[in-house]
Amino acid sequence: MGNENTSIHEFDFDLICEYFSTVERQGPGSPEVTLKALSFIDGLTDTARIADMGCGTGGQTMVLAENAPGQITGLDLFPEFIRLFNRNAGQRNLQGRVRGVVGSMDQLPFQEGELDLIWSEGAIYNIGFERGLNEWRKFLKKGGYVAVTEVSWFTDERPAEINDFWMDAYPEINTIPNKVAQMQKAGYLPVSTFILPENCWTEHFYQPQVEVQELFLKKYAGNKTAEDFIANQRHEMHLYNKYKDFYGYVFYIGKR
Repeated sequence: MGNENTSIHEFDFDLICEYFSTVERQGPGSPEVTLKALSFIDGLTDTARIADMGCGTGGQTMVLAENAPGQITGLDLFPEFIRLFNRNAGQRNLQGRVRGVVGSMDQLPFQEGELDLIWSEGAIYNIGFERGLNEWRKFLKKGGYVAVTEVSWFTDERPAEINDFWMDAYPEINTIPNKVAQMQKAGYLPVSTFILPENCWTEHFYQPQVEVQELFLKKYAGNKTAEDFIANQRHEMHLYNKYKDFYGYVFYIGKR
């Protein structure tokens, strides 16, 4: 038995950061999905304040910035992600209203009632869906929106292999109706819920990693930690291809 079932959180943070800094997306998603979610957000103006929690290198943030008005702050724990985020903003000439800062989801650098929109794609799991929605709510203006993607079950029952994998990796995984109920309980009016298409995983997340994995293994030949990490990523991709009918990412959009 190898280490392919090890949670990604048990690997070295610097190793994870180096690996994911070489791909555009640090989680499943696509520009089309970001725009679809944005279409449910009303009332944004040039004075709007938007925060992207767990922004990574900003793949989705730049799409937001190019299609929505206002000032956008990207927040991530990894300084290297934020360095690349700010570089990407500059390359798109967005640096005047898009800024990345190093910070933690559980210690936000915002004032209560400051934000018109809180965004988070593939990252709220770091603090937990329920905790994130509850703690972030106070930073939103009345009528402000939250839009997050969260891994969710599509069925009430599923094979033991995939159930055990996700219960170990993220015990908060739940069905879509239960996630919507959690959003309501946290004080939001559910506005929209939709499942991310399969290509958000295959074309936009897993496929770009194939070449990166080969280069990574060459660079760290003989490094067991690096080899175990790549085995973990490949195992996760294998499980998705095998069990994608049972789970995936879902966009949850709510209004305070």
